[in-house]
Amino acid sequence: MRLERLDSDDPRAVLRALRAALGAGPAVALGGAAEPPETVPAGIAAVVTTSGSSGVPKSVMLSRSALTSSALATAERIGSGQWLLALPASYVAGVQVLVRSLVQGTEPAILAGRFSAPAFAHVVSGMHSARGGERVPIYTSLVPAQLRTLVDAAGEDPGVARALASFEAILIGGQALPAVLRERAAELGARIVRTYGSSETAGGCVYDGVPLGGVRVAAIDGELRISGPTLADGYLGDAAATDRVFVRDADGARWYRTGDAGTVTDGRVQVTGRIDNVIVTGGINVSLDRVERVVREVLDAVVVGAPDEWWGETPVLVARRADVPDPDAALAAAREAVATHVGKPARPTRILLVDEVPRLASGKPDRQALKRLAAG
Repeated sequence: MRLERLDSDDPRAVLRALRAALGAGPAVALGGAAEPPETVPAGIAAVVTTSGSSGVPKSVMLSRSALTSSALATAERIGSGQWLLALPASYVAGVQVLVRSLVQGTEPAILAGRFSAPAFAHVVSGMHSARGGERVPIYTSLVPAQLRTLVDAAGEDPGVARALASFEAILIGGQALPAVLRERAAELGARIVRTYGSSETAGGCVYDGVPLGGVRVAAIDGELRISGPTLADGYLGDAAATDRVFVRDADGARWYRTGDAGTVTDGRVQVTGRIDNVIVTGGINVSLDRVERVVREVLDAVVVGAPDEWWGETPVLVARRADVPDPDAALAAAREAVATHVGKPARPTRILLVDEVPRLASGKPDRQALKRLAAG
């Protein structure tokens, strides 16, 4: 299959390229910095390259079957309607908004340019509310930082509040959603669906802890593994990584090793953090993801490790200055919560306030940049 690189970030150009890729081709390469090869294996529709939070580039090959299976399973779970694209079109969650629209035969609404609450409300006000006399449900996909921007603005702008409440479902993924933020959104009438997945699973494949139709999730030696029709074919030009991450069981079923720690209980998936996001503080291993999950119950903050003369490394909180009117009280509350639920050695030692938390194009916190800030 011929592969064409799309240099434009214009969502409409991506939509046109995906429409062709889901048909006779060619396949489209999105988000990559390097020049891709001219061909990919048959059946591949898109190659999504992302640096991820670790900063290591990955070029994920997604077939037509994986993309459309994901879109159809989403429609089966939450319904069909018109979608709003408010994420980068080359990011897998943005790709899936466009694919869902193509599969359903609808025209997506597009929020182009810099994301803001007024722009979001304006685009939503122009979305189709009815077709043939029947109401058309509307949907969108956001990351937590975007949701927080909207929730913060909704108190002063009734138009933003109406926009939030108008969606049949708002998919939230990319990182853990703070409980406080979800509660604030629910109070405004927003119907939030938390999603879990990655580029390797064609986007979110677990909604509110329950896998989509056809998707299986298992915890093997503490690591979550995913199987089903939405799996990527592997990594472009990296057979070794493909063999390491995509494995087969004794029955020949293909599984994706997520690198995430978690559990599956009565069919419900719980993610507890990254297996490798661990520091050693005072000789004790501490999972920063576990600390962050507890901290986010009391404070919207990111937790990173930083060097410490006495302990070697310690957890450090990074939060927006506007969200923390009393830093001492916030740190004390976080330390108490972590001591109770994780243990005293895992308590964060300090809080670093910034005007804005640096983020990747996907909306996830740029943890490498945050580590440098905390180290400095």
